Amino acid sequence: MDLFDDLPMEPEAVALAPGALLLRAFALEEAAALWQVTEAVLAQVALRHMQTPGGHTMSVATASCGALGWVSDARGYRYAAQDPQSGQPWPAMPERLLDLARRAAAAAGFENFQPQACLINQYVPGAKLSLHQDRDEQDLSSPIVSLSLGLPAVFLFGGPERSQRPQRHRLVHGDVVVWGGPTRLAFHGVAPLQEGEHALLGRKRINLTFRRVNPVP
Repeated sequence: MDLFDDLPMEPEAVALAPGALLLRAFALEEAAALWQVTEAVLAQVALRHMQTPGGHTMSVATASCGALGWVSDARGYRYAAQDPQSGQPWPAMPERLLDLARRAAAAAGFENFQPQACLINQYVPGAKLSLHQDRDEQDLSSPIVSLSLGLPAVFLFGGPERSQRPQRHRLVHGDVVVWGGPTRLAFHGVAPLQEGEHALLGRKRINLTFRRVNPVP
């Protein structure tokens, strides 16, 4: 099945909440090139199913690029300058990815975004991400920028309390979500990925999440 068929033909900005915007088809025209540079990164760093501090194995496989990478193990959630699996620095963030993140942030009203980390999350059918807050960063003034490639997914976007019922938004290849300001600590997640075959990526979804970790000097 070709899952390009239901993509919007024109970009559209959908407000999710104050400070949160879904930029439909924002990266669609360059999605193939974005996936190409992401594949080049993944040739340098291994995707892995990390352990949560509580000992649970994440269903999403993760890697990073940029000056810092996100790590989870028995010691907790944190950022590190080196990949603990290889002992080497994370691959550099490709300029094309950096440019996309900056433009998307600016389109959502967050100028001069300077991400230090790009998390590469791979979902296969059945994989999910439970509701959580992105609060491992010292800099909470910068937004989160999240790019979807491959199979469609249901993005769950809630409020500052876990008990708040989240909105459900279908994300497809080339969509970008940006949230910051009053919704920077909104709980969010991804529902279990459904079976499918994407014309470019096959039987998976790739999510690239750009973050500023330390305050800008």
